[in-house]
Amino acid sequence: MASISSQLILHPTVSQSIKLGSTTIGRDKLYRAVQYFSRFLAWFLLARGHKDQAARWNALKSHLALARKLLRLGKPMEHLQAALRAVQAYSAAETGEQITTIGRQLAYFGYLTYDTVVWANAVKFINLKPDTAQKVNKTSNRFWLAGILLSITHGLLKAGRLANEAKKLRSRSGEKDVGAEADREMRQRTLDMARSVTRHQFIIDILDVWIPAANLGLVNLNDGVLGIFGFITSVMALRQQWHIAGNK
Repeated sequence: MASISSQLILHPTVSQSIKLGSTTIGRDKLYRAVQYFSRFLAWFLLARGHKDQAARWNALKSHLALARKLLRLGKPMEHLQAALRAVQAYSAAETGEQITTIGRQLAYFGYLTYDTVVWANAVKFINLKPDTAQKVNKTSNRFWLAGILLSITHGLLKAGRLANEAKKLRSRSGEKDVGAEADREMRQRTLDMARSVTRHQFIIDILDVWIPAANLGLVNLNDGVLGIFGFITSVMALRQQWHIAGNK
């Protein structure tokens, strides 16, 4: 019995789950997945007249959203540092990518800074007038939308550059020099990995962009659609963090 318990408790999957949960980003993505699934489920139940059950999932969604804002305190500075590093890492061949990276990081800095004010007002640490609170929330969503749009632009630019590099590498295939061919294959694997990561982030951005757009009233999507979009992107990001935790 003790042996079976040890095998269960010390199972690699359990250990990997603990590693994932011990990171702030791992917990954030997990909370986000549950938050957006709750948003979808609340909409689904409410559409079928189950108001009491819908209220329970709505409450869970709201509390997780507030908890995630707390987890992100201090994160604006990470994005500000990332913007500064992008400024310092100048590359003439990747000017467009660099500009969009800087813009994206600054936009996320603005988004999370205003989001901190939203959190402080929600927990009554500060007291904003309703119209001021609404303006702060709207500005936060504008920065969020700008950050995702810049991320999409960055992804398109990077995908185009990587595709051109892959095309050049394929034209060099079949070289007689064994060392040169081995180097080409290694660079091809690196490019394939970079293209996969870029596609992964692009899909996340394409789905996530509708959430701040809906919050700003630019599109008319119900909570069911937004909940599913948010849940899908959360699971995609969570899987990415799961693989990272497994490699540590």
